[in-house]
Amino acid sequence: MREDVRMKIAILLFDKFTALDAIGPYEVLSRIPGAELAFVAKQPGPKRSDTGMLEVTADRPLADFPDPDIVLVGGGEGNRPLLFDDEVLDWLRAAHETSIWTTSVCTGSLVLGAAGILDGKRATTHWAYRERLRDFGAEPATERFVVDGKVVTAAGVSAGIDMALHLTALATDPRVAEAIQLGIEYDPEPPFDSGSPEKAAPELVDLVRTLERGQAAEPQRAT
Repeated sequence: MREDVRMKIAILLFDKFTALDAIGPYEVLSRIPGAELAFVAKQPGPKRSDTGMLEVTADRPLADFPDPDIVLVGGGEGNRPLLFDDEVLDWLRAAHETSIWTTSVCTGSLVLGAAGILDGKRATTHWAYRERLRDFGAEPATERFVVDGKVVTAAGVSAGIDMALHLTALATDPRVAEAIQLGIEYDPEPPFDSGSPEKAAPELVDLVRTLERGQAAEPQRAT
């Protein structure tokens, strides 16, 4: 088991982020021995989740963390403006040039797409937004997470934990990932079998699509 990893990890934060998109991978990646993990944002400070009930502090501005080994972009209603935010997109493009892994959870993949990182790639996102990936030249995939070169995308919310464990195995050693999984006791046994649109009742799929549509509106680029 490798224990000499020195890895810089940046998790992008913004107001109205989906908490588990960031915190799930954080719980895994922060346990990599020797990892330096930072929550980064355009403007450091507290960022409130999309439920309005949780606050996480971004302690580093983007300019202070230009070359992470792993960069992760999560989802949430608040990432829609980032699709047109040149400062964030330029930072992502530059970080991607030198990163070992460029990753996303849920609709974070749309931000990667807006930065041009998904062109010609297989990628995934929350199932309600999967077809949007085509707008960015990506091929939508239905897997829990997708590895295409050094780009790793996860499906909706909880899939970020699975992705982070797999990423840990790729970046270090499978035994490190297995030890972290055991340490956080990640052994899910959900009480319902409705965690994907293929398994859920049609009325539930329609309900969630309706709720997601209320968050799907995107701001237009300023002219």
